[in-house]
Amino acid sequence: MSRRIKRTDPKPRSRDERKEARPFKARSAKTAGPRPGGKPSGKPPRFGGERAERRAPKAEQERAAPEKPVEALLPTKVQTVTVTADENNMRVDRFLEARFPGLSFSHIQRVVRKGELRVDGKRVDSKDRLEEGQSVRIPPLKLDTPKTAGPLSDAAQKTLAALKEMTIFEDDDVLVLNKPAGLAVQGGSGMTRHIDQMLEVMRDAKGQKPRLVHRIDRETSGCLLIAKTRFAASHLTGAFRSRSARKTYWALVPGLPKPKQGRISTFLAKEESEDDTIMRVAQHGDEGASHAVTYYAMVETAGNKLTWVSLKPVTGRTHQLRAHMAHIGHPIIGDPKYFNIENWQLPGGLQNRLHLLARRIVIPHPRGGVIDATAPLPQHMQQSWNLLGLDASRFDPIENAPEE
Repeated sequence: MSRRIKRTDPKPRSRDERKEARPFKARSAKTAGPRPGGKPSGKPPRFGGERAERRAPKAEQERAAPEKPVEALLPTKVQTVTVTADENNMRVDRFLEARFPGLSFSHIQRVVRKGELRVDGKRVDSKDRLEEGQSVRIPPLKLDTPKTAGPLSDAAQKTLAALKEMTIFEDDDVLVLNKPAGLAVQGGSGMTRHIDQMLEVMRDAKGQKPRLVHRIDRETSGCLLIAKTRFAASHLTGAFRSRSARKTYWALVPGLPKPKQGRISTFLAKEESEDDTIMRVAQHGDEGASHAVTYYAMVETAGNKLTWVSLKPVTGRTHQLRAHMAHIGHPIIGDPKYFNIENWQLPGGLQNRLHLLARRIVIPHPRGGVIDATAPLPQHMQQSWNLLGLDASRFDPIENAPEE
């Protein structure tokens, strides 16, 4: 299945600091076009039943192809190469890794540190970034045997099938997964199964493994962006760094937030104890404090007791949405870290699990156009929506929140 691409111009961003919860004006439902989860617009769906019929991405075909011998890649004498368009803005060390799979990290650092590698005749640092058209002098290199994809074991085949089942969108450069709640993105103490480890089964014929571009909490479900190539990783991380990526989350909270649409702006700092680690609201200048900005909007209410809110994080701090909603007195239902309302009773039929979904991600594609992926409600949130009579096809007002 081919990706859905649309070309857009970036929106200007403002960086002024306004008060913590300032209302913003959302586009009315009368003038708004269809949004994720909305009613059919006559256009073909972004992701549908034809997913199984899509052509296998090029990377899968490469895994099945015989690997070129390592000797063919070995530069036995000094050579000069030119930085291509695909390698523009790539770090020097990543450039060498991409050109010569199997080249050890220590060897890369050594040739750069000794000045054996030159860019336009000048010494560089391994973290310096290259520009298209530059000449790179590469000394004779000794390659290690790259870690490549061999025949998959039964366990690896099951892991690959699980990843395919999660897949919302895939092409030769990018993979978007619908991560289930409870599955960690990266490993931690005593953790043996997580997305990063599962991606080992997707190494291509050159030994390249797909890379995480961003992270979402273990108990949060929804859109997780993966770069399948170093080229894509460089561009996608750059998009997050420049805040070109737009993320939308859905959550269920107690009470009715006031105002109905607003901006939360605080500083957050990590607070660690023997039993837990949380993010606390801090003051500007506090040690480890980072500025965090979130826009929120009420979508629909259930008996004035519970509210479905749509959230748009401008920054990407750890636990930002969870800490911010607790800060304004409306912690997310089922949050074991930040739900702080005493003697509050969970309505019957609702599961005591985190009701937070990474609903949608929109980000420039590395090769042009825009990736626009949407994740469905996970089972426990769909159950809550059904019990509360919430309509998941409603217009999402957060779409008009500013893009600071």
